[in-house]
Amino acid sequence: MKRFIPNLLMTAVAFASMEAMAATDLVLLNGKIFTADRSQPKVQALAVQDGKVLHVGSDAQIKTLIESGTKVIDLGGKTLMPGLIDSHSHAIFGGLEMASANMEDEVVGLDELEKRLRGWRDDGKAKHGDVLSVAGMSSAYWAQAEALGKKFNTGEWAKVPVVFTGSDHHTAWANNVMLERAGIDATLLENLPAAERDTIGKLADGSPNGFLVDAGWDRVALKMPAPSAADMLRAAQTAVRYNNSLGITAWMDPAANAAPGEPVFALTPTEKTVGVLPVYKALSQSGGMSAHVAALLVANPKSLPADLDTLDKVRQQFQGIPNLTLPGIKIFADGVIEYPAQSAAMIDPYTNSQKQGELLIDPKHFGELVSAIDQRGWRVHIHAIGDRAVRESLNGIAQARKDRQSGVTHSITHLQMVNPKEFARFKPLNVIASMQLLWASADDYTQDMIKPYVSALAFRYQYPAHSLLKQGAMIAGASDWPVSSPNPWNAMAQAITRKGPLGVLNADERIDRETMFYAYTLNAARTIGLEKQIGSLSPGKQADFIVLDRDVFSVDDKALHDTQVLQTWFAGREVYAPTR
Repeated sequence: MKRFIPNLLMTAVAFASMEAMAATDLVLLNGKIFTADRSQPKVQALAVQDGKVLHVGSDAQIKTLIESGTKVIDLGGKTLMPGLIDSHSHAIFGGLEMASANMEDEVVGLDELEKRLRGWRDDGKAKHGDVLSVAGMSSAYWAQAEALGKKFNTGEWAKVPVVFTGSDHHTAWANNVMLERAGIDATLLENLPAAERDTIGKLADGSPNGFLVDAGWDRVALKMPAPSAADMLRAAQTAVRYNNSLGITAWMDPAANAAPGEPVFALTPTEKTVGVLPVYKALSQSGGMSAHVAALLVANPKSLPADLDTLDKVRQQFQGIPNLTLPGIKIFADGVIEYPAQSAAMIDPYTNSQKQGELLIDPKHFGELVSAIDQRGWRVHIHAIGDRAVRESLNGIAQARKDRQSGVTHSITHLQMVNPKEFARFKPLNVIASMQLLWASADDYTQDMIKPYVSALAFRYQYPAHSLLKQGAMIAGASDWPVSSPNPWNAMAQAITRKGPLGVLNADERIDRETMFYAYTLNAARTIGLEKQIGSLSPGKQADFIVLDRDVFSVDDKALHDTQVLQTWFAGREVYAPTR
């Protein structure tokens, strides 16, 4: 026991010194507090000064910091933890979709879809200029491209541009009026470059059938009416409020130099390609930025190191904005895996087409680009769905590590299919696995639109969270909102159970609850480059924290899924509480 006495004395001296140095603004007592600080993960009480964590400890310790002006809150045994962090969220796009027509991945018959479109046309939710647009479409619809054409190219829709956008934001379907506006016809399809031939669906006679993926969708997106500046600001405000209500106080926006109506997958950015960055700036200036946003700039997958100078000019335009950082670059290595898109880059060919998907990066030169990004001290965040895309992404990062040990943390996101040979590469390469584990479900996507078309080995290691964790990889929580819900409690429960309507998606890849808590706190903070400022309730870090309606460490998985946030605090200030 004697060896603990010096530590106790040091703690007592530290508390006495703090009491003498600063008045405490806020104290929260009698709680079950998860700090996400591995040196002291669970405590009873928290003290806040000037928007930062002053100290954590027992009730007795923290009570010594209370002064006459200190606000004291009795948590009554409630659970408190750091504000949650989403390492991949297109939040402003999510805010826009919350106010628009959205199928939310529901699949209905085409007659019912038409009925809903009429309703959204009449109430204005589907109207974007003269275009009728519905978001959140399940990929299950794309196999019905010809049937969609028969329904929405005739009758009352014959002269109305109609667009259905996929929930994955990589795919869509447009009717003939909209295709014509985008210049998509049989002649274009006949003359498309080889890399784009599979991005626009076609009928037997060579004319387009309306289905679009990645670069094909970009062509139509360019012709969509752009939201007004006022609409964009409202979307940002909506996004912040919604995220705060879920306990989210920070996120990575992985495509911040893209805006609605602008191409993303074949983006060739200029210094004027600023996307949603002005919206974040306006939100911050209005005082509504109760979240940290780490904004990444999309670089063209075929970029050269010299092209980074252009992106740096964009970065320089948005420096010094409170709660906005620009820590790096986002690159698309491939597309999506579901049939019929199948643009994710695979090692083994798809069984139906015998094609390997589309690798957007050039393996021979990608390492040079990643190394150049790394040399600038920027992070690189790579979209990789297929196992070949993951392998080549790691190869690119390996080149940067070979060139220098910069200490800059990079990340790969999605990681839907990962070959087992890659599991052990993440830790030594200091690559974080940014995973959307809400998607790790046995459902119509994985069972009907993926399983029949990929090798058994690839399917077995779908969203391989446990395999990556076992080999030392760090996992960060992510949603890809609005592709799917940003609710982190739903994602945590799904990562633990991997249960879906059609069974369990590889039970061996389940991971434990505590891992997920760190995934959405300290690990995600490291992913976005803010681990020294947020991510744990450690003294000196910003006081971002949430109070919950249940003990998330002890409730069952269903109850974890249904967790509700009672309070969200940002920089020591309450920014969300349910309407009473």
